[in-house]
Amino acid sequence: MTNILGLSGSLRRKSFNTGVLHAAAELTPDGVTIDARTIHGVPLYDADLEAEGTPETVRALREALSAADGLLMVTPEYNNSLPGVFKNAIDWIGSGEGAKLFAGKPVALIGASPGGFGTILSQNAWLPVLRTLGARPWFEGRLMISKASGLFDEDGRLVDENTRQRLAEFVAGFAQSITSHDA
Repeated sequence: MTNILGLSGSLRRKSFNTGVLHAAAELTPDGVTIDARTIHGVPLYDADLEAEGTPETVRALREALSAADGLLMVTPEYNNSLPGVFKNAIDWIGSGEGAKLFAGKPVALIGASPGGFGTILSQNAWLPVLRTLGARPWFEGRLMISKASGLFDEDGRLVDENTRQRLAEFVAGFAQSITSHDA
């Protein structure tokens, strides 16, 4: 069984990116699970707060990352870059002893945006962060979902069949890369 931690970097209730993550969890091939989570409840990083003890939300995300064979980051794009709230969550997870959790961890990036370019700049902005953490980005697949507002229903579920198919292929490819690398 391949276990992937899926993390949406959006806080919006009907986030396109959280919808993509839930669809990815539904579309996994046999033998693969995605533990779909969000960054809700992660406080702003503060070394003084960390000195008092790791917040429970951060501890739970660290435990999930530790148990995962790979990390699927579902990133919005804000002002042509990565979202500050998502970077904050990754900073928390990777602080102190948490940095070891990223070392060699396979990571895939996807994202959805109402704009015409998907999340290409956000995905690119994550690469120096992942390099610094020692993660192993997966470059064999790329998925940027543009004009997302027409692809979801009123409950935030991804309903566009073409996008669902592309997502299923992406997830299968990422999972296959994890198992073939570990073999």
